[in-house]
This record gives sequence, structure tokens and C-alpha cells, in this order.
Amino acid sequence: MSKGILVDLSLCIGCESCMEACRQVNNLKPTKERRLSPDNYVIVEEIPGEGYYRHACMHCEHPTCVSVCPVAAFEKTPLGPVIWHGDKCMGCRYCLQACPFQIPTYEWHNPVPAVRKCTMCYDRVAAGGQPGCTEACPTGAILFGERKDLISEAERRLGDEPGKYVPHIYGLREVGGTSLLYISHVPFEKIPFLARNLKTEEPLPELTWRVLSKLPNVVGFGGVFLFGVYWIINRRIQLERLAQEQEKEAAKEVIEEVPLADQDQQE
Repeated sequence: MSKGILVDLSLCIGCESCMEACRQVNNLKPTKERRLSPDNYVIVEEIPGEGYYRHACMHCEHPTCVSVCPVAAFEKTPLGPVIWHGDKCMGCRYCLQACPFQIPTYEWHNPVPAVRKCTMCYDRVAAGGQPGCTEACPTGAILFGERKDLISEAERRLGDEPGKYVPHIYGLREVGGTSLLYISHVPFEKIPFLARNLKTEEPLPELTWRVLSKLPNVVGFGGVFLFGVYWIINRRIQLERLAQEQEKEAAKEVIEEVPLADQDQQE
């Protein structure tokens, strides 16, 4: 069964207990950075005047990081977490470019760099436990469990308090579905890393494949078009060159005729 995490933003108080638990479980260095980095797998960000939100890997049901990796260093596990295999990674960083939520980070200053991101504490989950962040949350704002059960819980909360929540479960359909599900009292348009995919329901790997499958036609049409442009430009150059040569020939004939005319006058 696929696991997941339900994030209820109305219950988040911004205490950052999840950040500290993540740091301890993953042996991350202390840092004052307020952004995702090799030392920050999860951060809590403020929605000015309206609350806080958790910012970390969404563990997509159809991850683009998995689909673009040429050496299968990323894996969507049957349990739900998307994990990274350092022994396979060759450092191409396609995953950084492909992620629709811009989550993976890279150790740019490490002589032996690695890709870093939240793994949903995969080892703990595989052993029957739960992620450090959900275990540490004091308000129940992040809840771990079976994805289908979390969807039911989210629907129950939205149904019980329709005036409190935005009537939408984020992650149910976005980018084909994610293991992280969000419900919120604040419009998702105000949460930047979620807002950018609010209208994208199709799995991005399938969307990317459809675009790539059309490239041969685009290249073929583009080739014909570019050849036509080349022919027209080249034809104009040839005509201009011919006109210049004709002008030179005409001028030369005039010069040759002038001395003959002078000789006729002297005779």
C-alpha cells in the first residue's frame, strides 16, 4: 500500500519542529538558511499574516525526476517515497531541471557532490515507522498514513468545516497525483511552490513524452523551412552579384569606347 502525508495548513503554527526532527534523523548540519538546500530537506515558510506552509518534496505518483534520470538513480518506491541512489548518480542534474516543484538540491561546494532532498524517511517507513517530521509535529498539522486513508481524512475535514477550508485537496490530481496531500484555509495560489502546478493534472512524464514524440515532425518542417529561407537568401545574393558584374562590364565598355572617339576627332 502506498503511504503519504496529509498537511493541514490550518493547524501549522510555524514552530519548525518538523525541520529540527528532519535535521536530527538525517544528520544534517545546522544552518540558518531559509531555503531548501543539502542541509535543509524541509522548511517552514510564512504566508504573510495568514499562516505557514511546509515546503519539501511532494513524492509525485509519476515523478519527472525518475523519468528524466538517464541512469535510474531516482526510484519511486512501492511504499510511496521517491528516493535517490547515490551509487548510480553521474551528476547530470537533469532531476533539478525537471522537477515541477523545484525540490532537489545539489552539493555544489562538495568535491564529491550529491543530490539531496526529502526521502520521506524511507528507511523508517520501510521498517514500519513514520517520518521524523510527522512524529515530531505537536499539532497534528502533518499526518502520516496510507494515501487512500489520508484522502478520506482530508475529505472528512473539508466536509465537517466547509467554511474553514478551501474546497480542494492539493495533490489528489496535480501533476498526476502526489504522496503529499495538502488542505488549506488559504488559497493555494498564495503558496508559490504549489501554485505553479495548480492547473496541471496530467502526469508530466506523459506530457513530456508527447512533446518529444512530435519533435521529428517539428525538425522535418523546420528543416524544409530553413532550406527555403536559405534558397531565397542565396538567390538574392547571386542576383545582386550578377547585377554588379553587369554594371562593371558596362562601365568597362564605356571607358574603352572613349579613346576611340578621341582618335576619330584628331583625324
